[in-house]
Amino acid sequence: MSSIVDIRSFFAPRAAPTLVLMDMQQEYVSDSRMLAIKDNEGALRNCRSALDHARRMGFPVAFVRWSGRSTFFNAATPYYRWIDAFSPHGSDMVFERDRPSCFASPHFADVMANAGGPIVFAGFSGEGACLSSAIDAFHRGIEFVYLADASASHAIGDKAEQDVHAMLTSVIGLYGVVNSTGDWIGSTSSLRTSEHRNGLAPTNG
Repeated sequence: MSSIVDIRSFFAPRAAPTLVLMDMQQEYVSDSRMLAIKDNEGALRNCRSALDHARRMGFPVAFVRWSGRSTFFNAATPYYRWIDAFSPHGSDMVFERDRPSCFASPHFADVMANAGGPIVFAGFSGEGACLSSAIDAFHRGIEFVYLADASASHAIGDKAEQDVHAMLTSVIGLYGVVNSTGDWIGSTSSLRTSEHRNGLAPTNG
């Protein structure tokens, strides 16, 4: 049974949002690894919800991962691999880079510059890839939504993971829209208005 494509969607004033999942790699969830984030269960659960929603809605999905030659994110190790249940599908985009910002991948930067709709950032780590990519997007004039509860951060110095994550979420909010996963899903479940069509939803609090 074939589906019917609404031809109007090709000419909508704003394109659908693109969900970008950052560094969904074993390096961040393997307890034995130095880069493991202890408080990751909630973030993984919300990343899964965001991914399921994006696929149901037919939104573009991009996976961006770190690929390096050092001890971390080395393609020759199992920690470079995708976290279970987060392997890309054939229709998903996959990008690799060797610096924190997703825009360090020229291909990613080119695709996002021409995507039309906002980027929806989620994944690891908040203080690394998410923060640098958000600031990079701002300077490139690209709108973005950061799903703060679909992300987690490392502890820094005497600051616990949760404290670091709360602080960087506030910083990211200076550059773009910060949302919860549930609110973003709700705001994009029926693209009835121009505000919803561009994937943006109001910031809570």
